[in-house]
Amino acid sequence: MVEDAPQGRSEFQRDRDRIIHSNAFRRLEYKTQVFVNHEGDLFRTRLSHSIEVAQIARSIARRLRLNEDLAEAISLAHDLGHTPFGHAGQDALNSCMKPYGGFEHNLQSLRVVDMLEERYAEFDGLNLCFETREGVLKHCSAENARQLGELGERFLKDRRPSLEAQIANLADEIAYNNHDVDDGLRSGLINLDQLASVPLVATHLHEVHSAYPELPERRVVHETVRRMINTLVTDLIRQSEHNINLHKIATIEDVRRAPALIAYSSPISEQQRELKNFLRNRLYRHFRVLRMSAKSQRILSDLFGVFMADNRLLPPQYQRQVESDRARAVADYIAGMTDRYAIREYRRIFAVEEAPL
Repeated sequence: MVEDAPQGRSEFQRDRDRIIHSNAFRRLEYKTQVFVNHEGDLFRTRLSHSIEVAQIARSIARRLRLNEDLAEAISLAHDLGHTPFGHAGQDALNSCMKPYGGFEHNLQSLRVVDMLEERYAEFDGLNLCFETREGVLKHCSAENARQLGELGERFLKDRRPSLEAQIANLADEIAYNNHDVDDGLRSGLINLDQLASVPLVATHLHEVHSAYPELPERRVVHETVRRMINTLVTDLIRQSEHNINLHKIATIEDVRRAPALIAYSSPISEQQRELKNFLRNRLYRHFRVLRMSAKSQRILSDLFGVFMADNRLLPPQYQRQVESDRARAVADYIAGMTDRYAIREYRRIFAVEEAPL
């Protein structure tokens, strides 16, 4: 829907404000990043992660003289469609939805801002700008892209989104890799000796130990992580400036036709890959994480099954949606749950003992 231009703020600032005031954004406070919400108060959630992504994206956009408000809006909205229990929940819901078109959390984020938020009198969703919606949709299957019209064309024609969307994508990677290091150390599932085998970590860890030999470990971790983030952001800005100048970028069409322009240098890109491999093998596949992931997948799979079998168990607003697409209505309901709500809903339905309503 075409609206009048906002007063006293840009359209991208209005997008940002609508995202922050949405129900889906508030629910991110109780959705998993790596550790399930009840496992500790200091571990990152999808909400704290999204705020960190936005901060990094704004800093990069400012240095590259791009639109900070657009980069921020995309960053704040990028995880709105994520399931409870992180990637384990997404995998479980995608498996359940395989016969019905699958589940993609980026596409679900778009559904949230386009349809599922019910706040405004004149339209469903948040009525965000095309550029913000495009940036939210980082990945999309060809089959789904064909159903999205102009928004899906770039996936079919191998074209790039805006530079701000590219920034938000890599700011997301910088934030979760480095802050998963922090959370992994805080949890005790990984330690500094193990991390010293990762070149990106080892360089900064050595610098911190040399400069501050008596520094307590918690401060060593924070100092090391902040230096890692600074290295990645600085390299990304420098390499992206080079790429933009090399390809003589002047218009959005130049951006769309060019290869990805927001990028690391080759050496830093390799170090980032090594860090990701370490986290995958040592943290995400740690037996304690896998145990919780298995529980999470069981919860969501069982909830999906029982709601598909008897849609009368769904809340009224989702029962109305069932008439057009039962599976998608169930997926919308489950994807919108927080970790603790999903656990409580599971107990309400399957536990014999009395559970709170």
